Amino acid sequence: MADSPKLDIKSIVSEGLTQALNSQQAVAASNVARLRRVHPDKSPAELISYLNKAYLGAVTLTGAAAGAAAIVPNIVVQVPAAVGDLLSFLEASVLYILSIAEVHSVHLEDAEKRKLLVMTVLIGDTAAARVFDGLIEKTVPYWGKLIVEKIPMAAIDRANKILGPRFITKYGTKQGTLVLGKQVPAAIGVAIGAGGNHIFGWGTIRAARRILGPPPDAWPLPVGDKPTAG
Repeated sequence: MADSPKLDIKSIVSEGLTQALNSQQAVAASNVARLRRVHPDKSPAELISYLNKAYLGAVTLTGAAAGAAAIVPNIVVQVPAAVGDLLSFLEASVLYILSIAEVHSVHLEDAEKRKLLVMTVLIGDTAAARVFDGLIEKTVPYWGKLIVEKIPMAAIDRANKILGPRFITKYGTKQGTLVLGKQVPAAIGVAIGAGGNHIFGWGTIRAARRILGPPPDAWPLPVGDKPTAG
């Protein structure tokens, strides 16, 4: 029996993150704009609730599918399924984070700013806290918007150089453990795949809220518009 190929999870995460950061910003901006057109009566809070459900549903489904690939043990099927799920989860998470940022009017056109926000949400703001010493005051809540408004690009570049390797190690280890769990034969792998992705998805949602804050009370007025007198 041939040895199972060894997955380089860290390289997969690194390459997947770069690709998702490059491709998902335009998708996020377009998707939020489309949802606002389709649902003009939805408040920011309602739209975020919709995005939460859509994100959790998507990552739970792909996790279950990856676990199902282990029901009939076949490395030719299992490994691509596991890698595909890891990349799908990462891409969906990047799209979700950037979409939530758009709802908060945090428009991350610069790639390094996108990278900083996404890595911090996915690794957890507590784990990333030391990297931000000197960048922002520790007492400032919901600092995500400061990435655009306050933090100098030189400081963002330095933070990414420090946080990047930590992110790849921490996130890669976590995802690698989940990938192995999904390869357990029978329905156990399906449960681990769906349940694990669901738990990690909720972690992403909670971290995004801690960093970006509660939903805005209302949508910003279009440029040039002024509030009418009451």
